[in-house]
Amino acid sequence: MNVVIIGAQWGDEGKGKIVDYLAHEAGVVVRFSGGANAGHTIVLSGAKYALHLVPSGILYSDKIVILGSGMVIDPEALFGELAALKEKGIDWEGRVLISDRAHIVLPRYKEMDKQVDAQRRKPIGTTGRGIGVAYSQKASRDGIRLADIGDEERLCNVSDEDRAFLAKWKDQLLPMSVNTGAYLHHHKNKWTLFEGAQGALLDIDTGTYPFVSSGMSCAAGAAAQGGIGPRNIDRILGVFKAYTTRVGNGPFPTEFADDSPGSLSNYIRTTGNEYGVTTGRPRRCGYLDLVALRYACIVNSLDRLVLTHLDVYDTLPEFEACVAYKIRGKLVEDFPASIADLEEATPVLKKFPGWSEHIDECRSWEELPLRAREYVQFIEAYTETPVSIISVGSDRQQTIIRESPWIRS
Repeated sequence: MNVVIIGAQWGDEGKGKIVDYLAHEAGVVVRFSGGANAGHTIVLSGAKYALHLVPSGILYSDKIVILGSGMVIDPEALFGELAALKEKGIDWEGRVLISDRAHIVLPRYKEMDKQVDAQRRKPIGTTGRGIGVAYSQKASRDGIRLADIGDEERLCNVSDEDRAFLAKWKDQLLPMSVNTGAYLHHHKNKWTLFEGAQGALLDIDTGTYPFVSSGMSCAAGAAAQGGIGPRNIDRILGVFKAYTTRVGNGPFPTEFADDSPGSLSNYIRTTGNEYGVTTGRPRRCGYLDLVALRYACIVNSLDRLVLTHLDVYDTLPEFEACVAYKIRGKLVEDFPASIADLEEATPVLKKFPGWSEHIDECRSWEELPLRAREYVQFIEAYTETPVSIISVGSDRQQTIIRESPWIRS
């Protein structure tokens, strides 16, 4: 059985925790997109693990994790991350594989990345890790894949500096190389979890272009870059927060207008720890955008939704969510492609009463306060997509499973 998990907003939805939780039932976890610009945080018995390139299933000692062909790999960042895991007692040797079709991020890409963004009149807000350049080189057919680093003919166009960098990491990378498609075919009886990076609204094709990532963060990326065909995907889950956040530049119709100390924005950022795992940058915060969430459900064929950070609303007497936009005086209920339209959009908000009690110890749907359940039910009705998992805290155990994704419907 193959289950895909993607972010259903602009990233940072809590995918890492959910992948980690569900990986207990899987044999293999495949991360199919992104690079070291991504950041997934997992909390286990109070200990925090920050992952950037390594798939979230690595914390289970019996799981194989694969960095898929849609990823762009910075060897320096990868082995730094693996060393940090080793220091925390995670034995990863023999369990971390890399698709031989994955591309390598060369050191010069990072400076190129910063220069390109600085030259834009309206910067996108890159993390400066060379990810966009690596994908650009891939598209122009000038990139270097893991399969190429031992091929002198393929390296004839790279500089001496690039060759020296690749030679430095060659002996560590090549033993981890795997033909992902063949590997998954030979292990087709194992349950496999496919982990996306960033979020649906940052996808290069279906996101808020050009303020997007350079890779595929949509559900289709699991098939295109994960080593399986689309007919072999059994279920697709989209993770979203009880509110919305965004990092970097780009339109954000539901962003809170007031970000001052004591504001709702400041409260949510502080309570939800809304700071980038990779960059440390404070995230922009806003109301839950149901228009954008429904769009993500539609274009990614989401079977189920996963709600995280619901506990952040525990002490609020009331809160709001966006159910439509007003754009130049016109009511709009479908998520537009135009950046100009999104920047002009004013959210139409619906109020919800708070539940004024802590839910972090709830472990079943029935234990949640009535008002929390009503909020979830409204989201389900609006998006026409069931919410099957609810996270009520950062720890692995603070999770409510209403329906397991590993059960065939």
